[in-house]
Amino acid sequence: MATAPIEPPQRLVSSLSADPDGPARGWLEALPELVRRQLTQWELTLERVLVPGGRSSLVALVRQQDGTPATLKFPAPGEARAHESAALAHWDGWGAVRLLRAADDGGALLLERLRGAVSLRSLPEAKAVLEAAGTVRRLWVAPAPGHCFPTLAGRTEEAVESLRTVGALAGAAGPLLEEALELRRALPAQAPEELLLHGAFRQGKVLSGERAPWLAVGPAPVVGERAYDLAGLVLDRVEDLAAGSGAASAARRRVARLADSLDVDRDRLRGWSLCRAVETGARELAVGDRQRGELLLEFATWL
Repeated sequence: MATAPIEPPQRLVSSLSADPDGPARGWLEALPELVRRQLTQWELTLERVLVPGGRSSLVALVRQQDGTPATLKFPAPGEARAHESAALAHWDGWGAVRLLRAADDGGALLLERLRGAVSLRSLPEAKAVLEAAGTVRRLWVAPAPGHCFPTLAGRTEEAVESLRTVGALAGAAGPLLEEALELRRALPAQAPEELLLHGAFRQGKVLSGERAPWLAVGPAPVVGERAYDLAGLVLDRVEDLAAGSGAASAARRRVARLADSLDVDRDRLRGWSLCRAVETGARELAVGDRQRGELLLEFATWL
């Protein structure tokens, strides 16, 4: 039985309001009832909905029938939510938050309780990078035969078209965009490995836990090479990097250190980092965050 109000956090509402006619609108309206229904079905007691929460899911702290704390997550509609539960089940707590239960459609996930307020971003950068590398390497396992996950190679044309479109909207056309487009085509075609990746890995996606010091959360799983996941770490805390002296040299050293520490090819990590910096920077520009968008595009030139 619920003991606290059930209301979608404003951050989630704002994030999903960009598509008022899409499935997210109906999902947001139905969300309080969906939460109540799941609490009853799984015999959970609601403590509170996390605020401000995330931009693509509602997360609530709950108690199981025996009093054990847990986290109840409702990912927004889309292809990715079934993939998240499948990836967590595949990892089974190895390097990632443990999945306790999942609705058949992935629309509700019951997860072990982590310390949501304590992520790797609370650590000094050097220590955070070390812990992040140790965490993400545990996730890099072979997917099961006949897996359901998308692949970097299979998404190539969609990703290239999306990058070209958002680049044009952001006014980011030019040699940098063309290099990113070329890399997005070439890198998956020459991938040296096909592993299950977190897909959205960064320091803020690694939380403190009881069972293990640090565990990954919120995957957007995809099958591909390790360098793709590591590129997220290359882009982490880019503002801090830019604030220091010799930012361009520091960016290249970051790529080299991460690649060498995890035995990943430096050139491939550099390529994925540039590609993702241009893509993310162009998207930030397109939604009006000029400061961060321009910084990410400048970061790409440093590589």
